[in-house]
Amino acid sequence: MTSSMLAAVWERPGEPLRLEEIRRPVPGAGEALVRVDACGVCHTDLHVMKGEVAFPAPAVLGHEVSGEVVELGPGVTGERIAVGGQVVGAFVMPCGNCPACGRGRDDLCAAFFAQNRLRGVLYDGTTRLHRTDGRPLAMYSMGGFAEYAVVPVTALTPLPAGLDPEAAAVLGCAGLTAWGAVRNAARLQPGETVVVVAVGGVGSSLVQLAKDQGAATVVAVDVDDEKLAGAGRLGADHLVNSRTSDPVAAVRDLLGGGADVAFEALGLPQTFEEALRMVGDGGRMVAVGIAAGAATAAVEITPLVRRGVQITGSFGARTRTDLPAVVERAAAGALSVTDTVTRRYPLTDIEQAFTDLRAGRIQGRAVVTPGAAARP
Repeated sequence: MTSSMLAAVWERPGEPLRLEEIRRPVPGAGEALVRVDACGVCHTDLHVMKGEVAFPAPAVLGHEVSGEVVELGPGVTGERIAVGGQVVGAFVMPCGNCPACGRGRDDLCAAFFAQNRLRGVLYDGTTRLHRTDGRPLAMYSMGGFAEYAVVPVTALTPLPAGLDPEAAAVLGCAGLTAWGAVRNAARLQPGETVVVVAVGGVGSSLVQLAKDQGAATVVAVDVDDEKLAGAGRLGADHLVNSRTSDPVAAVRDLLGGGADVAFEALGLPQTFEEALRMVGDGGRMVAVGIAAGAATAAVEITPLVRRGVQITGSFGARTRTDLPAVVERAAAGALSVTDTVTRRYPLTDIEQAFTDLRAGRIQGRAVVTPGAAARP
């Protein structure tokens, strides 16, 4: 391996990502160095780039990776995560030691949010990424828009043979987030009806996993006919274009009064409110999409109370138990990573990837492929 690597560096809000040669990172205790096969292009990274989600700059973004383990840090035995093994990395990288992790709630890991999401560092309080002159770069999760990434082994799960190693990157965020929403937040029961509002990367995974977990009917809602057609191919029973029809009326009519569960996967006040109004009596609305800044949505109190509707938020899932389950469902064909990933960009085209994401031109999920294996 070389002592340097190519990475997409985010300098400050409002500026494009710029390719830069930086130091190749070295894994610390309990960590692994992964040669990145692919990293997902997610709206959350876009929120950070636009300054809508606070994060320290300069930084390397990218939080949904797959790749090959090339080095293990001190204390990693190699029994579960071994050099040469193909892995997928979760965006929620649990410390394994805080009270939340102790009770199995990796998605609420206090150290992850305090150290990584607020400061851009790992659990020893330092970053693994540095410019060639030694200046530090913050890490958004593992900083996957680079040829190599350091990942705590608590966030890694082996990939079985047969899964596309590039497309499988989406399991670490889109797939994991959808699994947490369907299984943990909604507690979806066989025979229930579901509506998914916004069918991008997470929404496409929600459609597939809802069907896999026994939903009787799944309605997909979006503003883009191409994305809706994609959701139909992934298993959605009905497609509603909210640009050309009243989505609330359409969903309530299709489902005879409303859905048992509505998933909102975009994070806009309008779609949040619409998803809530799509829920039938006694149903649940699960908010999944990250909003820009301090965005708020209005909730009409009396119907919420009278109709016994529940609202819950769902951020990711429980990495150590849920990521292996997501990988297993993908290997079984219940979640098709190759159908979810519709575009692949080389790292040199990463700015084009985010331009396309901003413009709504990406159906499902796109991935960036650094191609580190080609380097000497």
